[in-house]
Amino acid sequence: MTTDNIIEVGINTDGQLYLKPYKEKFPLIWRSASEVHWNDKEHHLYSPKPREWSYLDWYKHIVTIVKDEYGCELVITGHTSWSDIPDDLKGDICLFNSGFDRPL
Repeated sequence: MTTDNIIEVGINTDGQLYLKPYKEKFPLIWRSASEVHWNDKEHHLYSPKPREWSYLDWYKHIVTIVKDEYGCELVITGHTSWSDIPDDLKGDICLFNSGFDRPL
């Protein structure tokens, strides 16, 4: 299991949640048929605009898919930047991230 820091979490102008890892790249994540995609230009993972799921649900889904499919845990750090993320969503993401299983 590898770990990579999330350097940015944001919501873009299309209403999609995105996570930008520090070093890892996931250009083939679309193969997981999980509706999670990789933006090759911006180097980030992104979800579709929420329909039934909340942004928090999409965050959980993205980090879980990356962990399950790639064996890589994406983590929030004190250096993670937040773009257009409401404070309550940031708090919920940080709370979830603090309980995310870590490899021993």
